[in-house]
Amino acid sequence: MSNVDRRSELAKTGGRNSQSVWEVFARASYEEPLHHVGTITEPDEDLALVSARAVYDEQPWIEMIIVPRSAIRTAIST
Repeated sequence: MSNVDRRSELAKTGGRNSQSVWEVFARASYEEPLHHVGTITEPDEDLALVSARAVYDEQPWIEMIIVPRSAIRTAIST
């Protein structure tokens, strides 16, 4: 993708590409399901991991995962 194409895509999406929004899920114990705790906007996975840990550290999570929003698919829609 050329620089012109990237600038055009960024202009259309308000400065974000489809991979820049990450959904954050965490659990405090293994008995609990994963809970959606928030959203992070970063350009790549490494930065998203760092940001998720920094922003959502209010509890002693035993597990935290991030998922690109673009990877989420609707299973049921009414």
